[in-house]
Amino acid sequence: MKALCTWLCAALCLCLPGLAAAAELDGAGLSLLWAVPFVGILLSIALLPIFAGHVWHNHFGKITLAWALAFLIPFCVEYGLHDSAALVVHALLAEYIPFIILLFALYTISGGILLWGNLHGSPAVNTGLLAIGALLASLMGTTGAAMLLIRPLLRANDNRRHRVHVVVFFIFLVANVGGGLTPLGDPPLFLGFLKGVDFLWTVQHMALPVALLSAALLLVFYLLDRHFYAREDELLPRDPSPDSPLRLYGKWNLLLLAGVVGAVLLSGLWQSGVRFDVMGTPVELQNLVRDALLIGLALVSLAITPKQVRAGNEFDWGPILEVAKLFAGIFVTIAPAIAILRAGSAGELAALVGLVTGADGQPIDGWYFWLSGGLSAFLDNAPTYLVFFNLAAGDAQVLMHQLPGTLLAISMGSVFMGAMTYIGNAPNFMVKAIAEQRGVAMPSFFGYMAWSLVILLPLFVLLHLVFFL
Repeated sequence: MKALCTWLCAALCLCLPGLAAAAELDGAGLSLLWAVPFVGILLSIALLPIFAGHVWHNHFGKITLAWALAFLIPFCVEYGLHDSAALVVHALLAEYIPFIILLFALYTISGGILLWGNLHGSPAVNTGLLAIGALLASLMGTTGAAMLLIRPLLRANDNRRHRVHVVVFFIFLVANVGGGLTPLGDPPLFLGFLKGVDFLWTVQHMALPVALLSAALLLVFYLLDRHFYAREDELLPRDPSPDSPLRLYGKWNLLLLAGVVGAVLLSGLWQSGVRFDVMGTPVELQNLVRDALLIGLALVSLAITPKQVRAGNEFDWGPILEVAKLFAGIFVTIAPAIAILRAGSAGELAALVGLVTGADGQPIDGWYFWLSGGLSAFLDNAPTYLVFFNLAAGDAQVLMHQLPGTLLAISMGSVFMGAMTYIGNAPNFMVKAIAEQRGVAMPSFFGYMAWSLVILLPLFVLLHLVFFL
């Protein structure tokens, strides 16, 4: 945590804040060169673990900071200290800090729930665990469901030679697709909820896509897992975790998870009318209350959960710190890329933006699905959702009632295609880090993309044919 604080302080101290409000970053006048540091972070995540693994694992925080400074220093020179500081403040207060606080709360509380014992990792059991995880993801968030079930799933399969596919499908289903049913499940849908999209609208319109994609993935997984399980050399001579009855410990944390759900709903349903302006970034009272409640719930979990329970989960701060450092850099350097997209036809990505609009001026839902999804795989799905939400209309009532197909396309693309890469959704990285801690040789950035392209891409084509043709 000390390293993270140093990281953030360095970014803030680079550009000492002024007192006046700052205007929003105007993407119409920005060159694509400003997005180079953001692309640099992505390429570092993709390539360094392959070609310089030791350097990356020991210095990924410093490398991410270097890319962030490669953006902030020239930006300070070009636009001045105040505008640069305002950009950092906006990235931190409006996006990064609420994002990481929610992940911190879910990670901490779910890490205090221990499902002890061990199931036999057969194809039927594994498929059942994935199905349960997908259902839980829409109730407790993809992060909470992933943190609750990834370790029991890894223990159930620690006597098998082939385990990578189990974790990959877990990321597909539990860390992404399963969270598409409600605004509580995945950050993009939660942002839509805060923008005015009705809770039940999401449940009603996303139910069929989530059910179809989940069923298809579960079927493919079962067939693949059965193939590996039938091999004569699949089971190791000794099971590191012999089968035993399941027991649930840390049950009080289930109430704390319910408190997280309540805090999130509170911030969307309660409009206090009180807001504070911090260098042009509005900070609303209900959001401050939500974040304070989330931190408080996490601290209560740390105080009341026996150390033995967290030890049983092999709980440590490594995965959440990795996500915190990487996404701090991503949220800062992504600002010009998002601004250029938001500028629409006036920005340097006008040709890309023009693809989503027909000759009659109406949105092309299929392109919204693919572009919001494709960019969500690399730009993080939450801010990308907001870009296309604003590009389509920016008004929840218009989107829900006049352009429901467009809102559905943005929702499906942002949620589902966040599974295409490790950086598409924050829980993806957490699951990868935990699996590697347990000895699973997870694929590289491009290796994981090979899995997603082969398995997910054909299913996305089918979804396009069903919903947007």
